[in-house]
Amino acid sequence: MAVHSSNSAMVIQDDHARKNNLALIVLAILYFLMGFVTVLNDTLVPFFKEGFTLTYAQSSLVQFYFFLTYGLISIPAGKVVEKLGYNNSMVIGFVIAGIGAVFFYPASIFHEYTLFLMALFIIAIGIVILQVAANPYITVLGKPETAASRLTLIQGVGSIGTTVAPLFGAHFILSRLSESKNSSAALVIPYLFIGLSVLIVGMIVYFMKLPRISQDNTNVAARETDLPQLTIRSIARYRNLKYGIVALFLYVGAEVAIGTFLTNYISDKLSIAEDKANLYLSFYWGGMLVGRFIGSYFLKFFPAPKVLSIVSVLASLLIAGSLLSAGSISVWCMVSVGLCNSIMFAIIFSLAVNGLGSMTTRASGYLSTAIVGGAIVSYSLGLLKDHFTWVIAFIIPILCYLFLFFYGKNGYKVKEYNLKVDN
Repeated sequence: MAVHSSNSAMVIQDDHARKNNLALIVLAILYFLMGFVTVLNDTLVPFFKEGFTLTYAQSSLVQFYFFLTYGLISIPAGKVVEKLGYNNSMVIGFVIAGIGAVFFYPASIFHEYTLFLMALFIIAIGIVILQVAANPYITVLGKPETAASRLTLIQGVGSIGTTVAPLFGAHFILSRLSESKNSSAALVIPYLFIGLSVLIVGMIVYFMKLPRISQDNTNVAARETDLPQLTIRSIARYRNLKYGIVALFLYVGAEVAIGTFLTNYISDKLSIAEDKANLYLSFYWGGMLVGRFIGSYFLKFFPAPKVLSIVSVLASLLIAGSLLSAGSISVWCMVSVGLCNSIMFAIIFSLAVNGLGSMTTRASGYLSTAIVGGAIVSYSLGLLKDHFTWVIAFIIPILCYLFLFFYGKNGYKVKEYNLKVDN
C-alpha cells in the first residue's frame, strides 16, 4: 500500500514537471515574440522617416507611443492580472497584441502614419499585459530556489528575438525603403505574420490549460490589504527606490534611444543605405544576449553596485569615442554600448527593491512605469538631432549613463530612515 502511494506521488510530480516544462516552452516563445516585436520598432523609425518625410522627432513617435504604454498601463495591467489570473491575462495580452499587428493592414491601405502609431499603441498594451503576467508566473512555475535561473533563461530567449529582429527588418522592410514614399505595403506581410503568430500562441495558451497558479501562491509576503501604503509621497523616504526609479527611467531611455537612431546614425557615419546600416542593430541587441552570460559570471565575484558603476562609465566613454571618431571605429564603439546595457536593468531593479520587504510588489509597479523613459528620452534625442548634430543629440544618453554611475556609487545605499512607512 505504501509502495502504491509512493508511486502515485511520483506520477503526480512527473505530471506537474511535464506541465511546467511545457509552460516554460510556451513562455520562451512568448518572450521571443515580445523581444522581436519591440526591437522591430527600430526598423520602423527609418522606414517611416523616409516614407512620410518626417523629422527625427516625428519618426521617434514610434517609440514614444510604444513605451508610453508602460507609464499608462503597467499599474492597471497589474490589477487585471490580480482579478483574472496569470493564464487569462496572458491570453488577453496575446489577443490585444495580435489585433494591433493585424491593424497594420488597414493602416497600410490608407498609408497613414497616425494609423500606424495607433496600431503600435495597441500592440504595446498587449505586450505590457503579457509582461506583467508572465514575469511573476515564471518565478512561481517551479521551485523558488531556481526562479532566478528560469527567468534568466527565458529572458535569454527574448534576447534572441531582439537579435533576429533587425535582420528580419532589413530584409523584408528596409530593402523596400525606396517604395515607402508612395506605399507602406512592405509592412503588410511581416505584421500579418506577427499578428497570426501571436494569436496562435494565445490560442495555445488558452487550450493547453497551463498550470493554474493563484495569487496566494506567488510568494508575496502579505495580502494587498496588509501591505504598508507605498505612495508617491512616501517613496522619498526610500532612497534606493527613489533614485532607482530615476535610474531605471534613464537606463531604458538611453538603451531605446540608441537603438532607435542607430540605423540612421550608422547610415550617416558610413554613408551606406539604411537596410545595410540596420544589420548593425543585430550586434547592438546581440550584445545584450552575450553580456547577460558574461555579466552573470562576474556578478558572482564582484559587488553589483561596483559593476554598474564600471559598465555605465564604459558606456559613456564608448558613446563619446564614437562621436569623436569616424568610420568603423565610430560604429563599433556605439554598437558595443549594447554589451554594457545587458546587465544594467537587473542590477538597478534589485538594488531599488532592496530592503523593502512586503512593499517589494508595489515598488515593482512603480519601477515598471519607469520604462516610459524609452518614450521620453528617445523623443528628446530626436528633437535635438532635428536642430543640432549627432554629437549634441547623443549627449543625452551620456548624461543618462553618468546618473547610473552615481546610482552605482552612492544612490543605491539604503539609509536608516528607509524603515519609516506611512500608516
